[in-house]
Formats: sequence, structure tokens, C-alpha cells
Amino acid sequence: MGSTPEPISPRSPRVVAARRLAKRSFRGKERRFIAEGPQAVREAVGHRGPDGTPTLIELFATVEAAERYADIVDAAQAAGARVHLAGDDVLADISQTITPQGIVGVCHFLDSPFADILAAGPRLVAVLAHVRDPGNAGTVLRCADAAGADAVVLTDASVDLYNPKSVRASVGSHFHLPVAVGVPVEQAVAELRAAGVRILAADGAGDRDLDDELDAGTMGGPTAWVFGNEAWGLPEETRALADAVVRVPIHGKAESLNLATAAAVCLYASARAQRVRSTP
Repeated sequence: MGSTPEPISPRSPRVVAARRLAKRSFRGKERRFIAEGPQAVREAVGHRGPDGTPTLIELFATVEAAERYADIVDAAQAAGARVHLAGDDVLADISQTITPQGIVGVCHFLDSPFADILAAGPRLVAVLAHVRDPGNAGTVLRCADAAGADAVVLTDASVDLYNPKSVRASVGSHFHLPVAVGVPVEQAVAELRAAGVRILAADGAGDRDLDDELDAGTMGGPTAWVFGNEAWGLPEETRALADAVVRVPIHGKAESLNLATAAAVCLYASARAQRVRSTP
């Protein structure tokens, strides 16, 4: 380990400032958020903003975690982040969890302008419209990352990207691909379509079957999947914006799929179709 981090008091202004980031209003004001756990913090250490500024600002770790993840601590110090040793109670207070993982980082916001995403010519995009559960949002972001999507868009009706539950559920994927936030779904769909992207709405009541779409060879081009609310899916006005409304087939007796599972199936189906199409 590099220089030994200094212990920090639970009453330190730095702890108080980090604790306040549990609230959306303070996150928005400071444009900072909390990343918890070794995987998320490791990704934060290696991430830089468009101007080259390190994303990780500050790191809090227990003595045990600092020893176990000495490589993360060393990298954080080398990147110029402030590193503090803190007790389990401090970590629990900052992360707002019952069983904290012993290491949390304070990070700069990292969302991307929607215009930049469009300018990059995306081929696979996940649009989260009306998604309210932060755990689901983070899991879909992780699925999009794993499937090789180029970007994720959270509409203005969706949950905060930086909600601690969302950040934990993404397990570091927040730092891997561009994410635009606060985009009205009508704007997202219109501008993606203008950029040559086909819009597919995922809905259990869709009039088209995902298997049939794959068999027909219609899914190899640039595609944006629009995913809706966990409980009531996509409203009719949002479905009407899409080029097609597609359902994931249920071959067994399950009543339905949850949002994250359906998103994973749809995104991987598109990713495979695009790879097949690009193969000579």
C-alpha cells in the first residue's frame, strides 16, 4: 500500500457531505454520487471524464477493506483521490445499507449528453421509459453493458441514475457505457429514428413475437429497445411511438418475465442478430 490513509471521525464534514449524497436533491446539487463495493470503486478509479478529470473524488474504507483491496486504495491515491480510513458505522451511514461492503467512493456524475450518443452512431440502445425501481434500472444497465449495447437512455419519467440502489445493482456498469438522463421519451424515439435506428417497444402484449422477428431477419440493423414500468409496462402512447411492439415468447407456464430478464433476452437477441449480419 502507498501512504497510509488517515482515520476519519464520524463527525467529520467530509463524512457529513458524503452521507448527504443519499438524497437525490444533494446529488443533483453537488453532481456527485456514491459508488459502493470493490467492483464499483475499482471501475471508478480507472474512469475519467471527457476532459480527463478522474471520476473518483474520495474513498472511504475500513481498515480490513483497505488491506484486502490495497490495489484499489493505491490506485485511488495515485489518481489523486482523498482516501480515509473509517469505521463500519461510518461506512453504513454513508452507503445507507445494513451490511456495507467496507469500501465506498464519492464520484463525479458521468452521464452523457444525448446529442453525443446520437453523434456516435449507436447500433444498440436501451431506453428506460417509466422505469421507477432503482434496482431494476441498475440491472438493465448491467444487462445492456454485458450485451455490448452502445448506450442507455433514462427518460425524464424514470428513476434517478445515481440512486444508490441503482449504482449497486449495476455492479460497475455505470462506468462502462454512455448513459443519457432526463430525455423525454418522445424526443428519444424521434431523434434515434432520425439517426437511422429502428425502435422496438418491449411489451408482453406486443403483436409481434421476438422469435418471429429473429426468424424474419429484421433485427440485424441499428436498434433501440424501449422498456417500460415494472408493474404496468408501456402506456399506449409510448407503444404507438415504436416501429414495432414485440413480446418475448413464453414457452412454459410462467405468467410473465420481470423487467430485467426481458431486457436481457431482447438485448442479447439484437446483439446476436447484429453479429450475424456483420459476419462476411
